[in-house]
Amino acid sequence: MSIKSVVKHLSVIAPDLIVMEHEKETASAEEAAEVHGVYVGQIVKTMALIIEDPVLVMIAGDMKLDNKKYKSTFNKKAKMLNPEETLKITSHPVGGVCPFGLPEKLKIYADISLNDYEKVIPAAGSRNSSVIVDRARLIDLLDAKIIDVSVKK
Repeated sequence: MSIKSVVKHLSVIAPDLIVMEHEKETASAEEAAEVHGVYVGQIVKTMALIIEDPVLVMIAGDMKLDNKKYKSTFNKKAKMLNPEETLKITSHPVGGVCPFGLPEKLKIYADISLNDYEKVIPAAGSRNSSVIVDRARLIDLLDAKIIDVSVKK
């Protein structure tokens, strides 16, 4: 189960962060925001895409990927991995994809839309788990590169 890999990874890089498992599903940004009682934008959507190699892109939950900005940034059309590929590459199911507990190191990008919030909430490897973290710390822990590839839904 991928939540275990997240707990293990966080115990090494940020032992003070707590993985929360919820009774309700938190697979969508809207569901997660309701469970946490926060703005949808505070929920971190982590998407698995392929450039040359698979990458993860984190954006605010109230945003969507802007294909023109993505192509301008990466010189390539956005191509999301399908659910099976995502599970294989990340060990997390769609709805629980997060940048922690990955089987192999991936390049991770953080969209500027996350800058609107001090505290953000990514999933934690399952469709009903999450972790609350300071945005700046999340970016620092992951050595994520800041990009601008989103637009308001």
